[in-house]
Amino acid sequence: MKQFNKFTYYEFFAGGGMARAGLGENWHCLFANDFDEKKAEIYSRNWGKEHLHVKDVRTLTSADLPGEANLAWASFPCQDLSLAGAGGGLDSERSGSFWPFWRLMRDLGSEKRNPAIILLENVYGAITSHGGKDFSAICSALSEIGYNVGAVTIDAAHFVPQSRTRLFIIAVRRDQNIPHHLIAHDPNPLWHPKTLLKTGQQLAKKVKDNWIWWNIPTPTPRQFNLIDILEEKPSSVNWKSDEDTQLLLEMMTETNRKKVIMAQSVGHRMVGGLYRRTRNGVQRAEVRFDNISGCLRTPSGGSSRQLLLIVEERQIRSRLLSSREAARLMGLDDNYILPDNYNAAYHLAGDGVVVPVVAYLSKHLLTPILEMNKEKTKQVA
Repeated sequence: MKQFNKFTYYEFFAGGGMARAGLGENWHCLFANDFDEKKAEIYSRNWGKEHLHVKDVRTLTSADLPGEANLAWASFPCQDLSLAGAGGGLDSERSGSFWPFWRLMRDLGSEKRNPAIILLENVYGAITSHGGKDFSAICSALSEIGYNVGAVTIDAAHFVPQSRTRLFIIAVRRDQNIPHHLIAHDPNPLWHPKTLLKTGQQLAKKVKDNWIWWNIPTPTPRQFNLIDILEEKPSSVNWKSDEDTQLLLEMMTETNRKKVIMAQSVGHRMVGGLYRRTRNGVQRAEVRFDNISGCLRTPSGGSSRQLLLIVEERQIRSRLLSSREAARLMGLDDNYILPDNYNAAYHLAGDGVVVPVVAYLSKHLLTPILEMNKEKTKQVA
């Protein structure tokens, strides 16, 4: 019997290794990189140090990248592309780290060992950053080094109870065959929103001529809700006092207060995700009771940490989302080792990619492409 071989990958901007968790055991990591020492420590505790290089991507050269990977995954920093960020775009310090990553891919190409697939993950705002110019620049850069490009947006709420829409740019080397069923004749609103269509009109002609409308199946309905991921006795957070909870209620507009009253009337426990936001110069508390949490965000992205409002008829309690709950919202199992510090754990989760989304892309897009090109694809046993 022929031994099964694993596809290989490089994981850039690896954070806590959530892309690695999503790719799973059928993939082999050749190289992982992140410059953040704290995240690297957690990566090492979960995955080991063997392939991890803790340094700024700007200092790497192609000589640091071993072998010939089938995939390069890059969840490059989003702060300067996010609607909540400073809006510096691809020319800024953090999100500008795309360019040294791109140069590494270019240099691998000159050595005839560039990955068959490059996958970039970022915030939804990357589509419209600088009026779409940043998105166009990314796609043109990938086209320039020999890739055909397509993109999808995926809301993690299909898989976990968290509203978290992210952009995935999937670029395939031009010598790779793509299964016909993965290419749609027309965009699908589920994966290709109007914003993407509008920005796509600005793409360079060469990119447009080879653009791919990726066709992936509709996920089955999610089987669990926000209430199902709660810890009954969280150790990383404490319940807020009755006075603090009352203050949150007083910070609500009439619309949000009515949501709480409705939750009280249903006759069983209701759990809402709550954020404090500044609206017209006034700090407000905004809550949702639609069975999913708001998007996990980090303070560096300009947002507050998410709270939970637990309503059981007349009793209303509140607390921060626990670090383990945040990890569960990212699709990490409870065996995943988290930082002991709450802020570090929350930041790790908020900066990550949702694990089941990675697994879905692997199953329905990445693996079929590589399987089709197996004869010219290097793998490891």
